[in-house]
Order: sequence, then C-alpha cells, then structure tokens
Amino acid sequence: MEIPFAGGCACGAVRYECSVEPLMAFNCHCRDCQRASGTAYASGILVPEGAFRFTKGAPKYHVGTADSGRTVGRGFCGECGSPVAATQTGNPIVIINASSLDDPSGHHPMMEIFTSSAQPWDYLHPALPKYTRGLDS
Repeated sequence: MEIPFAGGCACGAVRYECSVEPLMAFNCHCRDCQRASGTAYASGILVPEGAFRFTKGAPKYHVGTADSGRTVGRGFCGECGSPVAATQTGNPIVIINASSLDDPSGHHPMMEIFTSSAQPWDYLHPALPKYTRGLDS
C-alpha cells in the first residue's frame, strides 16, 4: 500500500487520508460487521488515530456495543450510506473500511477474527490465522 493513502464514500461527500503504514489488516466476521457491510464480513485496516484525518466532510456515527464488549462508533456517509471508518472507545485507533479505499487492491488481510460468528456459506482464507473472537482468543 502506497503511503499516504486515501479513500472515502461512494458519493464523495466524505474523504480521508492516512499518513502511515497500517498497523494490521483483517477480515472481521462478527455479527455487527456483517450487518454493517451487508455481507459475511467486513475488511478492516487498523491505523493510529493521529495519522488519520478527514479531508472532506465528516461521517455520521452509529454507536453501539461490539461483540468484544467495547463501545464502537461506526462511521458512514450521511448522504450515500457507505461505511467509511470505525472507532473504539479507549483505543487511539481508527478502523478503516477497506471497501472505502481509493485503491483497495493494496489491502492484504493478515487474519480472520470473530470466526465463531462466520456464516456457513462464507469462505475463510485457508492460509490466514483464525481467531474465534478478537485477537485475544
């Protein structure tokens, strides 16, 4: 992935930029990510909060409790509904939705998380480490 990298929503109302290499990349199969993505999982890229900024507009957030027990704010465009990024209380990170990247071809998941919630019709990459819950499982 070329640094800096950028992305945004489908309609262009929300744009962002990140100035550092991602800390990690994953596919999350938790029910919240399934609902937010509209499919079997969401691909996320974890970056430090200080290296991420919105350059145009701002997402609306739906705040709830994730399967991990943490409070998560899922940011989406208020105009087109595209998921853009998420935050977790107590963690200085941003989880960027890989689908929102300008060039998602540079996204390479390193692991599958919350596989205990994976759908039976979903394909889990056989070469990736699998965690039944988050990284602490």
